[in-house]
Amino acid sequence: AVQLSRPRWGYGADLGGARAPWIMGGMVVLAAGATLSAVATALLASSAALGLIGAVLGFTLIGVGVGAAGTNLLALLATRVAPARKAAAAAIVWIMMILGFVVTAGVAGQLLDPFSMGRLIGVAGGVSLVALLVAAVALWGVEGRRSEAIRAVVPPSDRVPFREALGAIWNEGQARRFTIFIFASMIAYSAQDLILEPFAGFVHGYTPGESTKLSSVQNGGVLMGMIATAIIGTIVGRSRARFMRIWTMGGCVASGAALLALAYGAQFGAAWPLQTNVFALGVANGAFAVAAIGSMMTLASVGQKAREGTRMGLWGASQAIAFGLGGFIGAVGIDFMRTMVADVSLAFAAVFAIEGFVFLIAAYLAVRVGPTQADNARLPAMPAGEHLPAE
Repeated sequence: AVQLSRPRWGYGADLGGARAPWIMGGMVVLAAGATLSAVATALLASSAALGLIGAVLGFTLIGVGVGAAGTNLLALLATRVAPARKAAAAAIVWIMMILGFVVTAGVAGQLLDPFSMGRLIGVAGGVSLVALLVAAVALWGVEGRRSEAIRAVVPPSDRVPFREALGAIWNEGQARRFTIFIFASMIAYSAQDLILEPFAGFVHGYTPGESTKLSSVQNGGVLMGMIATAIIGTIVGRSRARFMRIWTMGGCVASGAALLALAYGAQFGAAWPLQTNVFALGVANGAFAVAAIGSMMTLASVGQKAREGTRMGLWGASQAIAFGLGGFIGAVGIDFMRTMVADVSLAFAAVFAIEGFVFLIAAYLAVRVGPTQADNARLPAMPAGEHLPAE
């Protein structure tokens, strides 16, 4: 719910121009929220009321920090990365995020034993401090001397209240279409997140350990899809935006096909090549994710100028809502189907099939992403030499 504030953080940076202070400020708030959440966990043992109050405050700070830092990081990339490198930049950001998960989980897991609440707080605080230091080093000098040139990028004559700015962006046809596309595709993307491992256990006879390893198979496919998309997207030449659109659509179609294959294979149980199917789903998801983020970074600069942060915030909020809602819908959908049919395989197959069709709908929506002639007619005149990054 707190992620709904993302457009506001992007809007604030649009007015000030410099993104680095917002990113670093968001990281400070995120680190404070993560540490407070660990403290709240320890407090729950002695006082449920204090623990819950601390947890609500801690996770609220996490949401605010992620929104402020993440939105403006993407806006910074959208404004500072050359069009030819945006696919690679999107892949690097996503891959480094996954790498951060892997490294942190492994190191923190080792440091937490022998477990105690005090050790939990210490590890959480240590991880947060390391994250702050890494972010500070990464941001050092990125905006450099150009920071003054991009500061106050929204001219005083164009400054309007936040609600009016957000409404103007929503009225841009392509921004609205892309928001709807993100919502639909991310629901389909996340709906299988919580049910894939139970599916492997109930239908294919996997042990808990085997089903957990299945997640690494999927993530391996995701990484392969991301890397392939980044490499191809960097060398396609002048048709980069068209490539992003086609690749996004293709990734959605392939993801939908992989989910439909999971639904079909449910009837075969252990005889179905589940790992191959899940790996293919990961490759398709990775290709779709990088192409979608690359399109986002390109489209953020199309429309009324100097509103990249607000656009990124709108799309980030749509993504966050859909991601949480998708996981919830997938889990509840399985529970509902299991009350309707006695065959657990059929219950999972029905939910996976619905998710696959939602991805196909997202593929149709992806076709419509990009400036139309009507949109272009509403855009302000651009200086000589600038052009819309559409084709």
